[in-house]
Amino acid sequence: MLVVDLSIFLNCDESAEEKERELSQELSRIQHEVAFNAARWERLQKEKRELVECFERELRELQVQQESELTTVEENLRLRHTSDRDYLRAEHQSEVEELRTQHQEQIEELTANHEAALEDLKTMHNITMSTLQEEHARTMRAHEQQKASLEEDFEKLRLSLQDQVDTLTFQNRTLKDKAKRFEEALRKSTDEQIDVLAPYQHIEEDLKSLKEVLEMKNKQIHDQEKKICHLEKVAQKNLYLEERVQVLQQQNEDLMARIDRHLTVSRQLSEENANLQEYVEKETNEKKRLSRNNEELLWLLQTSPHLSPSSSPIHRAFFPARSSPARIPNANTFSR
Repeated sequence: MLVVDLSIFLNCDESAEEKERELSQELSRIQHEVAFNAARWERLQKEKRELVECFERELRELQVQQESELTTVEENLRLRHTSDRDYLRAEHQSEVEELRTQHQEQIEELTANHEAALEDLKTMHNITMSTLQEEHARTMRAHEQQKASLEEDFEKLRLSLQDQVDTLTFQNRTLKDKAKRFEEALRKSTDEQIDVLAPYQHIEEDLKSLKEVLEMKNKQIHDQEKKICHLEKVAQKNLYLEERVQVLQQQNEDLMARIDRHLTVSRQLSEENANLQEYVEKETNEKKRLSRNNEELLWLLQTSPHLSPSSSPIHRAFFPARSSPARIPNANTFSR
């Protein structure tokens, strides 16, 4: 029994020693592994620092190169923009000058045509008025001459008729006296009646002839009255012509006033057109200036440092900051 216990004890002691040797070997292996990992970590840290320094150096070089290229591109764009702007401004100014010249020529041509038309109208109106005035004066002179001639003829005819009427009246009175004497003589002897009637055998014919003469004179008087009525109508027509001449003169004055007003309005329209053209040019220049300002602002926004590649979120995602190096497990992790 004792021998068996001793044998078991010896066997256990040998197992413990063997296990201790195994543990010692395992510990030695772990220590070697820890030392190897620590050396590897140091080496990785060194490589990391070298890579970070290399990246920062390359980044600085790229930034310098990018800034230089951006400066060059900016200068080229500015020069090109200035050249294009000067060219467009010169071209626009040339077109504006050409349009202004054409517009001025059109205004001058229209003004010349308008003034020529007005002169023609004035000339035609003056000729018409002169012709009407001459015709009116000629008609008035002819009317006055005809009126004077008719008045003279009428006066002569009136005097002649008056003389004839007086003569006929005297003859009628004489005949009446003779008739009275004839009636008285009828009461006397027949011989005396015959002697008295002898001179009056043709008294009926004389009365008939006298009646015809009176009718002819009455007809002449009636014709003279017709001529006088015609002269009165001619006088009324002349008065109408005088009124018509006055109306035409008033219309002429109104036409001249309208022509003056039209010239004034034409000049005002020319001035307003020039002012409007100047305003349009100012508005065009202002729009172009605002467009240039917008282009410059857009270009500045596109080339602003806040939008450079080094500050973009994609760049920060791929290249983290220098102050936060990657975490590498330390020796304590492996010792655990």
